[in-house]
Amino acid sequence: MTIHVVGAGLSGLAAAVALVKAGHRVSVHEAAGHAGGRCRSYFDAALGRRIDNGNHLVLSGNTAIVGYLAEVGGAAGLAGPERAEFPFIDIATGERWTVRPNAGPLPWWLLSPSRRVPDTTPRDYLRALALARVPAEATVADCLNGNGEAFARFWEPLAVAVLNTEADAAAATLLWPVLRETFGRGEAACRPRMALEGLSECFVDPALAYLERAGALVGFHRRLRRIDFARARAASLQFASGEAVPLAASDAVVLAVPPQGAEALVPDLAVPMASRAIVNGHFLLPQPAARPRLLGMVGGLCHWLFLRDDVASVTISAADGVAETDADTLAKAMWSEIGLALGLDNGLPRPRCRIVKEKRATFAQTPAEVARRPETRTRFANLFLAGDWTRTGLPATLEGSVRSGNSAAEGVAKMLASP
Repeated sequence: MTIHVVGAGLSGLAAAVALVKAGHRVSVHEAAGHAGGRCRSYFDAALGRRIDNGNHLVLSGNTAIVGYLAEVGGAAGLAGPERAEFPFIDIATGERWTVRPNAGPLPWWLLSPSRRVPDTTPRDYLRALALARVPAEATVADCLNGNGEAFARFWEPLAVAVLNTEADAAAATLLWPVLRETFGRGEAACRPRMALEGLSECFVDPALAYLERAGALVGFHRRLRRIDFARARAASLQFASGEAVPLAASDAVVLAVPPQGAEALVPDLAVPMASRAIVNGHFLLPQPAARPRLLGMVGGLCHWLFLRDDVASVTISAADGVAETDADTLAKAMWSEIGLALGLDNGLPRPRCRIVKEKRATFAQTPAEVARRPETRTRFANLFLAGDWTRTGLPATLEGSVRSGNSAAEGVAKMLASP
């Protein structure tokens, strides 16, 4: 009996780890020459540094990620402040503030003006309770666009970062579970965590080492061209190399590929089709930062600033329009905002940089596209889906990716246990 995991992104790795932990024989097939998908690091010649292909923020309340890293031995790869603090700067005005939740589930921090966004009231935040009972078609702006300061300086940047979709189009139903599992559990559950060295070093390399120790097979440059089906089951895997892998009665397949790839491989499968871009800029600083840092940015082009060693990385989410701008123009605008945020000398020349455009970073998390998310189980008894685009109940985040992999592994276990 072999469980075939197709795709070695984070969801595929999570599924493979959960399956080998349960004692199954696993083969992982990855089309690219590396694992990690959109969660990986690489050496950039322009900077002379290893950078991440995208900036990803983890919160301490992301239980699936915490469990995954503990299992593969990657927990030490995350770093962050001892307390949940979210510093912000308004690029337009230069004003700064820090959002500081308190310990425990009762949000008394809302009563302290020094802990919340300036010129906001507790009521501006308590409005989020309405997200627990919103209709499927509601958007974030429909529910939270009340007080201008709270929306512009807290809810909108938070929603765009989490959902990678404009607030007036993003599905409100996806924001509530994130708030419930992090801010809703108090300060200890919403401490920001960033990869200390890189995404690969934290999430990918430890998982590959774990799978190797467990005897799992991981193959690269193995693009799946077709799945043959018979009697409502996946019967064989046909690879682009010409290799055919027949599936025994007890074999199963976890398909952990992007939605467009899954749609092409599985008959009559509905998947989210629209996508949203993310643009990241990585800049080499004259001096390294003392520790990894995170800074929210409003009122300008960039949304978040990540500092790691001597590289400053900024992220622009829901960036379909921005992605069409040429890299030099983007770099100039980004560096201007980085300089303001870090208090750098205005005359400092723009350093070496790299602009990375992910034009299909996530599916568009609108109500219409969320409705197209498929379940983990398919109509084929031994075929399961994994990916942040499946119906996890969460946005398309790293936490959603890991949970999707865990769900697929659970589906395989139920299939094997059924008579």
